[in-house]
Amino acid sequence: MIRVLLVDDQPLIRSGFRALLDLEDDIEVVAQAADGEECLALVKEHLPDVALVDIQMPVMDGIEATRRIAADPELAGVHVVMLTNYGMDEYVFDALRAGAAGFLVKDILPEDFLHSVRVAARGDALLAPAVTRRLIDRYVSQPSPALTGGRLDELTDRERETVALAAHGLSNDEIARRLVISPATAKTHINRAMAKLHARDRAQLVVFAYESGLVTPRGA
Repeated sequence: MIRVLLVDDQPLIRSGFRALLDLEDDIEVVAQAADGEECLALVKEHLPDVALVDIQMPVMDGIEATRRIAADPELAGVHVVMLTNYGMDEYVFDALRAGAAGFLVKDILPEDFLHSVRVAARGDALLAPAVTRRLIDRYVSQPSPALTGGRLDELTDRERETVALAAHGLSNDEIARRLVISPATAKTHINRAMAKLHARDRAQLVVFAYESGLVTPRGA
C-alpha cells in the first residue's frame, strides 16, 4: 500500500486529488495539510511514502518544508513531489535543490497523476515528462557550486554518461537502450553515482549534473 500525504492550501485541489487516489486499491491518503508547518508535523506522524506538496502556501512554503524533510535522516523514506502551476515555473529548480523527487503540474491528466504517484513511491525521480525537461532546461541556466559533496572525477566514464542521460530525462530503460546495456546495469550505474556524490535521490543527481557543468541546458 502506497501511503500519501496531500499538502495544499486550496481545499478544492486537495479534494480533487484525494478523490482520484481513493479509487485506487494500492494507494491510501493518510492525511492532509494546508501549509508547510502542518505538513512537517504530519510527515513525522505518518511517515508517508509520498508527500504531494504545493509550492506556495501560507505559514511555511513547500520548498522550505521540503528542505526540512530532506535534512531529517528519519524521514529519508519520504519522497516529496512538488505541485506547481505553469505560472510558478521559476520555483521548480529551487524545489529540486531542496530535495524534491520531482514535480507535477496541477492540470495533469488523472492517469498520469496516478502513475506519477507510483513512480515516486518507488523512489524514481519524476523527471521524464517533456514538460519537466523544458523547465529544467530553462531554469538551470547558471551553474552554481555543486549541491552534493562529491566530485565529477569520482565517477567512472560510464557513470558520467549515465548521469548525463538521466539529467536529460531518460529513464533507466531508455538509458539502457542508448548505451546498449541492460536496464539493471543502468540502474547500478545510477545508484553508484548517487552514492559517490552523496545524492539523496535521482532528482538531486540531476541537480548535480547541471550544477557541476556535466550537462548544460539546451539553448544555454
